[in-house]
Amino acid sequence: MSRMLTEIREQPAALERTLRSGLSAGAKLAKAVARKRPRLIVLAARGTSDNAAQFGRYLLEIMTGIPVSLAAPSVTTLYQTQLDLAGAMVVAISQSGESTDTNLVLERAKAQGALTVGITNEAGSTLATLAEHVFLVKAGKERSVAATKTYTGQLLMLYMVAHAVGARIRLDDLRALPEWADAALSLEASARERAGRYRFVERTVVIGRGLNYSNAQEFALEMMETCYVVAEGFSSADFMHGPIAMVDPSLPLFMFAPCGATWPGSEDVLSRLGRLRAETLLITDVGNKVAAGQDRALVIPARLGRKRSAEKWAAPEELYTPIPYIIPAQLFAAALAEEKGLNPDRPRTLSKVTRTL
Repeated sequence: MSRMLTEIREQPAALERTLRSGLSAGAKLAKAVARKRPRLIVLAARGTSDNAAQFGRYLLEIMTGIPVSLAAPSVTTLYQTQLDLAGAMVVAISQSGESTDTNLVLERAKAQGALTVGITNEAGSTLATLAEHVFLVKAGKERSVAATKTYTGQLLMLYMVAHAVGARIRLDDLRALPEWADAALSLEASARERAGRYRFVERTVVIGRGLNYSNAQEFALEMMETCYVVAEGFSSADFMHGPIAMVDPSLPLFMFAPCGATWPGSEDVLSRLGRLRAETLLITDVGNKVAAGQDRALVIPARLGRKRSAEKWAAPEELYTPIPYIIPAQLFAAALAEEKGLNPDRPRTLSKVTRTL
């Protein structure tokens, strides 16, 4: 068994630990925000952490109304431009806490008087030392190069940051996320069975929108680094503005399909793909009866809450789908790597910590 698969399975427990860690950090950040609410939020990250930042952008703008920007670290590191970040909150996200350019963005922002926040899995890292407010992901050591439990931990900490800034996020719903992660893990056998069909795939497209756009980017990244498949993530809206022209029956597609604000547009795209005879595998849950009824779908089941034995949930709200939805994608990527005879823990030319300027 790969370490990647082992670490995927560890996510419910890791999320529970991370949530407990985030509560105290969130309370401290909330006090700082109460004194001076940021006029702008800037998120700095690379790789998988940058995909988490994409989620943070949607989450924070939707739930707080504060404009959010994704930092371009090269502006600081290569072009040596001094950005005016006074009155802003700058959030750096890094699994290792040792991403050189991300840390430099945070260091410069702190010198300019910005409120600084760090999200990392390493308490002794440079990032944890630099940031005024540190949200420690409690995923435990992640040994596989592919990020799984640290990615979902980062998403959870971004919910905690948003809550601290005033977002209407219910802590009880966040406490349910480990249980939804556990529900998603029940799809392991189905993901493995589906992966066999894609053994010889060389290129693919992943579609998601809004809060799940980051998952489209992350799933595509995982297939590139662990399966050596040329994969690209698109929002369903952007996909219709050109890339759909490359669709034919030989190009498999994957789509994140929650209920909620993004579903009508996603359903239109799915209908169009059907007319093009494109093979599309959906990731959805039992709450979306149309998507769950498709022939090719990984459907997260309803689940009895482990801590609420009398209550049965039909589906998570769209706001809380990104964490459970990425888990079937992770399981699929791990299974596809195995089908291709590859080791997802040690992708060629990659290492766990990447330092760039």
